[in-house]
Amino acid sequence: MSDGPRQRFLKLGAFFHPTGHHVAAWRHEGAQIDAGTNFPHYVRLAQAAERAKFDLVFLADAVATRDGNLEGLSRWPQYMAYFEPLTLMSALAAVTSRIGLVMTATTSYNEPYHIARKFASLDHISAGRAGWNVVTSSNASEAFNFGRDEHIAHGERYDRASEFVQVVKRLWDSYDDDAFVRDRASGRYFEPSKLHFLNHKGTHFSVRGPLNVARPPQGSPVLFQASASDAGKDLAGQIAEVLFTPLHDLEKGQAFYRELKNKAVQYGRTWGDVIIMPGLNPIVGRTRDEAIEKERYFQSLIHPDVGKELLSNALGGVDLSDVEVDKPLPDGIISPEDRLSNPRFSYLFREKLTVRQMYEKYGGARGQRTLVGTADDIADEMERWFVNRAVDGFLIQPPHLPAGLDEFIEHVIPRLQQRGLFRTEYEGSTLRENLGLKRPASSYASA
Repeated sequence: MSDGPRQRFLKLGAFFHPTGHHVAAWRHEGAQIDAGTNFPHYVRLAQAAERAKFDLVFLADAVATRDGNLEGLSRWPQYMAYFEPLTLMSALAAVTSRIGLVMTATTSYNEPYHIARKFASLDHISAGRAGWNVVTSSNASEAFNFGRDEHIAHGERYDRASEFVQVVKRLWDSYDDDAFVRDRASGRYFEPSKLHFLNHKGTHFSVRGPLNVARPPQGSPVLFQASASDAGKDLAGQIAEVLFTPLHDLEKGQAFYRELKNKAVQYGRTWGDVIIMPGLNPIVGRTRDEAIEKERYFQSLIHPDVGKELLSNALGGVDLSDVEVDKPLPDGIISPEDRLSNPRFSYLFREKLTVRQMYEKYGGARGQRTLVGTADDIADEMERWFVNRAVDGFLIQPPHLPAGLDEFIEHVIPRLQQRGLFRTEYEGSTLRENLGLKRPASSYASA
């Protein structure tokens, strides 16, 4: 359980939805309205986060547009037109030097060899700053783009993901670290005994190998995961090194923190092998009243059709099309058990809210936690969760970009640094070094 000899700092990631994390961010005048395919916009964000000493920048992804009524879709541009993230991160690697580059790639609609090759390449291009957010795909319409009539069943997706990740990790070990001798005199480029064929035959994959990329600088790009379901938590215990999850209550956060770290121990790992970083949506004001007014303005930008669709998705796809937004959610739509226990949305039922109030509360951070207040208020709450071992850090989700990131960097980061909670300089050159994660030995090291 030891954090080791170095000082324990908050880990901070910057999550970039193109125009910002708030569901109506694109309508805010402080957002870059054409951000989806605006490369200079991302360069500006990544370089600002690096100057502020963030551990990483993070990009989500889906391999399909959202389905639904076209008029409704036109009001909510998320996942409708934006860069493929690995291509974008490879470009950002050339204009940054220290910050980690983390993005989503699905195990449901890829092959292990493709993922292993691409992320190993990014790790070399960035000199050891790549991270892979492992997902099984929550957007069921992705299936239609890959020759399937329906999404892979939940249990099968996680079983496939477990095997997928193990194959990828072994492919990254295809060459030993010192395999490439590149000796002109002898005419030998690599040592044949240090090349390994995988020859994997499993339930979902048959992969001979080896990978045609040298072992990544980090040994393995850092593995991230976001699921909080039982199957997801079990997979996280096996493979995740950084876990993103929605947490709204300190005591539940502490319980989750212990559960996930103990689950890692069950799989032969240690507490220090897993970093817990819930999402956090900060709305910063010079005064609390100013921050509250900022939040009110954001909420006023949510079109009711968008709000109901967002809430419908959060509640598991229930039909809210005929529900009145200024009345409470009708009884029977969500079971009493789910109202209390489902971690994705139970916090929405802690008080009697109208449908509009529910989607405003959810839409501000897409299910993650929103903090509204002064820089000191936000720093206080981050410190409270950190020192009480509910988190190791946070994935900062600015409500709009670039303005929301600029405000957090200008006002909150200095408070955290003054309190000794966050670094003033990077500790290392790779993402693993800055996160305090050890470099894994090759799976062939004892062979």
